[in-house]
Amino acid sequence: MEHQNQIIIEKHGAIMLFDIKGDVTSASEPFFNEAYGNPDIHETEKILLIFDEDAYINSGGIAVLIQLLAETNRNKQQIGITGLSDHFKKIFRMVGITKFATIYSSVDEAMQRFPSSE
Repeated sequence: MEHQNQIIIEKHGAIMLFDIKGDVTSASEPFFNEAYGNPDIHETEKILLIFDEDAYINSGGIAVLIQLLAETNRNKQQIGITGLSDHFKKIFRMVGITKFATIYSSVDEAMQRFPSSE
């Protein structure tokens, strides 16, 4: 059963948090576009994507994430990802997402270890 999409944006110091609720599929694209279209996003260098560990991510959702990563890469923004199940950590490594984003085991770890822009 698909969970309803919602992305809650919150600024935490120098990091913009995208708290992603629900499954990530091709139907999630408008939610990601709306979140990334927030004017505050373009003034930050660091974005942390926080997934629900029980969220389902299919190939359409991975394509949406790759589009987001391409855009953030063009804008010289750093991306962190947390909340993934072990299965999706493995999938993200296999499809090359980890070349553009760092996977962290928790929000706390990401907040402490997110690379400095200096």
